[in-house]
Amino acid sequence: MAFNPLLIGAAAIGITLVYASILDVRDRRVPFRTWYPMLALAAPCTAWFYASLVQVDPGLAVRLLVVSGVFSACFYLLGALGLVGGADAWALIFITLLVPTFPFPPLLDGGSPGFFPFPVLVHAEMAAILAPLALLFENWRRGVRGPLLARLRGFPVTADEILDGRAFGFVMEELTLVDGEVRRRFFSFGESLGAMVRGTRLYTRELRANPGEFVHEIGLIRQASPVWISYGVPFIVPIAVGFLLTLVVGDTVFYLLSLL
Repeated sequence: MAFNPLLIGAAAIGITLVYASILDVRDRRVPFRTWYPMLALAAPCTAWFYASLVQVDPGLAVRLLVVSGVFSACFYLLGALGLVGGADAWALIFITLLVPTFPFPPLLDGGSPGFFPFPVLVHAEMAAILAPLALLFENWRRGVRGPLLARLRGFPVTADEILDGRAFGFVMEELTLVDGEVRRRFFSFGESLGAMVRGTRLYTRELRANPGEFVHEIGLIRQASPVWISYGVPFIVPIAVGFLLTLVVGDTVFYLLSLL
């Protein structure tokens, strides 16, 4: 193949992932229609790629289809079980189905197996792990004091920053009013995870969008201001980072292991 049609699909996916990341950070929602233009552009290119590959190496085409199907089924299951967000699961599924192999030789072209979605997932996990360290550094730079785990997960903001749309995330503290005084404590990681599964997390977006439903909570936040919120980086952001890194640089883990 003189021209790899996956180039077009990869470009469409990259642009869409960046846009979806912005939506998820800002609104904590990525409408499914966000993927429509990408699918309309990338799907025919992927079909073109497979049609050309079948003529050259039908065995490789079958292997890529089977592995892509298995990976996509796993990602769908993760999304169905609530272990990753719906948008995150669809992003991983679309990457797997539409860009099964590298569309062009990356910078670190060390003879990797060539299944593109796998290093994307590895790089996304690495980016997700590094995010708390970046948050800790930013809190240190700003002179923020607080428990280490809190500084790894979030930062304090004022009530005005929350209600004016200058802060995004979910409230990390339990605020209660006792004898006219606000008592506060940090939710444990397990409590935060449980609240996410049950859908009871208090998101800044909900406070701004439906202030009438959260009069009591907003009053407590104003009285306790500043309060700690978790930035809660949506996994789609590391996915976008992992996708772009893999696309340009290649499979860094395989490359490093090959050097050893």
